Amino acid sequence: MPDDQHTHPTRRRAIRILAAAAGVPLIIAAVRASAPRGQFHSWHGDVLGAWSELTLWHTDAAFAQRTIRKVRQEIDRYERIFSLYRPDSEIARLNAAGGLAQPSGELRALIDESQRMAALSGGAFDISVQPLWRLYEAHFWSRSEVQADIAARAREVARELVDFRCIEAGAASIGFTRPGMAITLNSLAQGYITDAIADLLRHEGFESAVVDLGEFRTLGRHPDGRPWRLGIRSGKAAGDAGRTIELTDMALAVSGGYGTTFEPSGRFHHIFDPHTGTSANAFAEVAVIGPRATAANALSTAICVAGEARAPMLLAAYPGTHAILTRPDGSQRRFDAPAACDDCLASILSK
Repeated sequence: MPDDQHTHPTRRRAIRILAAAAGVPLIIAAVRASAPRGQFHSWHGDVLGAWSELTLWHTDAAFAQRTIRKVRQEIDRYERIFSLYRPDSEIARLNAAGGLAQPSGELRALIDESQRMAALSGGAFDISVQPLWRLYEAHFWSRSEVQADIAARAREVARELVDFRCIEAGAASIGFTRPGMAITLNSLAQGYITDAIADLLRHEGFESAVVDLGEFRTLGRHPDGRPWRLGIRSGKAAGDAGRTIELTDMALAVSGGYGTTFEPSGRFHHIFDPHTGTSANAFAEVAVIGPRATAANALSTAICVAGEARAPMLLAAYPGTHAILTRPDGSQRRFDAPAACDDCLASILSK
């Protein structure tokens, strides 16, 4: 699961670079003469330590700029909750002290959602993998604690400090039952912020926009009438031209070990298997499309770790979702969520 302690190319940036190289129309492309009156308004900056963009289509430039200022204020508020960069954020203070009194509703909501996904995935999704990030960072990057056997030490850390069931969350406080534990919400918070800003824009009356704040979410169609187009690559090879995904009022999340690697081979990367402490390498990439970026964000990470056999059960809990799994050999398989039902969910939770 990802962390933002260092600045590295992210899967979003890989998507954007690919789009330019492959000739895929960019989201700030020129509009055809027949498009509705209006213009694009954009913002780009840093969200949870990664490059992000917002692209709006509107006829009122002053209104669009006022909305962008409102969006930036909201992003700053979420940074004060979820950012691992800021020592004063709620999550940073929780990790430092092992407990946090009076957490915000947003932090409680995401921890609750993480616990649900952890149960659904049989522990494949686990926000308490932050100690593994710290271990690998110290070994590969800062080299402050080089391990004689990094795999063996990772197994020990996973056994001692990684367990979502040791997170106690309530309205009054959040805490860990074991000293040394820590969490990262990057596999949820990026999607959550994306959804929150997309919902704000819709409430403000925007009908055509792309929100790229950690994951992607589109509102409506491109002003020329077509779906929004995003290019993604498999991550198997740097020159892979990948494919195009068209989105209309949908979200896209893409998880792959190539997003943040600790060393050149790519074997050690940021998507950890909580049970073994190793990096999950069953897939080159998992792309999830669905109505909400929060769910797509969590599902793409969970499926990376849980594996192909469990993908249909995970998707079944989130109606309207679809997953495209790319194996290391480049072959792909698509799964679509079946119709939602209480029996389906009960079956998933019991496994």
